[in-house]
Amino acid sequence: MIKYASLENEQIKIKTETDSFPPNIIWIDLKNPTFKEKALVEKTFNVELFTTQEREEIESSSKYVEIENEVGINLNFLHAENGNYINEPVSFILKDNFLITQRQQDYKTFTDAVHKIQSVKAKNGIDVFLNILEIRIDFDADLIEDITEQITKISKGLVKDNNLKRDLLLKITAFQESTISIRENIVEKQRILSAILKSKFFPKENHEMIWIMIKDITSLLDHTSFNFERLEFLQNTFLGLVDMEQNRIIKIFTVVTVIFMPPTLIASMYGMNFKFMPELQNVYGYPLAIGLMIISSIGTLLFFRSKKWL
Repeated sequence: MIKYASLENEQIKIKTETDSFPPNIIWIDLKNPTFKEKALVEKTFNVELFTTQEREEIESSSKYVEIENEVGINLNFLHAENGNYINEPVSFILKDNFLITQRQQDYKTFTDAVHKIQSVKAKNGIDVFLNILEIRIDFDADLIEDITEQITKISKGLVKDNNLKRDLLLKITAFQESTISIRENIVEKQRILSAILKSKFFPKENHEMIWIMIKDITSLLDHTSFNFERLEFLQNTFLGLVDMEQNRIIKIFTVVTVIFMPPTLIASMYGMNFKFMPELQNVYGYPLAIGLMIISSIGTLLFFRSKKWL
């Protein structure tokens, strides 16, 4: 699908699906485009869109490409899927005064960007790109804030409810993976913004906005580091509590085993089949053996309590 924004009487108009483009266009958005739609854009604006392989490249040189009158940028946007966050490539091409975006998923960022560029009255593709990036950074901040709240709930549940179930450990691990993905995503934006500052393609009047975004990103990186440390601490606490619980159970079994050792010894002695055993002829032999077993158990139990091992 093709959607584009154009300037008409100093107002930004958004239109969808077209076979031709007006001369005052500032943004073309390609969402899951067909081969025909890509060919139309390439022919009309004399650009070469990124291929799927180029968009998914992980090398830094593939993330930011600048030539004389064109800048190509590949960023990963986090996409929620089955409770996990997956990186999906989104491409940007800045040429002259317009921006071309290419994506496969439907992101709220682009919907918000449409409203924002209309309110701030974006003048060109650079303004549109920087506003999209700013909205995305705000999204990352909200995402980190949400994960921080979830971590706080896990921490309180671990302390208050002594929850040592397997699901809790899996949840902590899942948040660790999400935090790593968010951090990688933010670091990628930081590199792109650093490259933009060095570029002659972006006017100096935009540098103040870029520096503010870099400061926001630095703050987000500090927050992700803090969250990861908290998750690691929670994981270690969980494993430590599990070890303590296991030790407590083993201790109980050990004490029970030791308590029943003397009675077992007595029972074993009187269970031997020897012909001459004086106690067998004694009328009180059986009660005496039972009494010895009880006394030995109680004596062992009292000994453990006196040593404060119970």
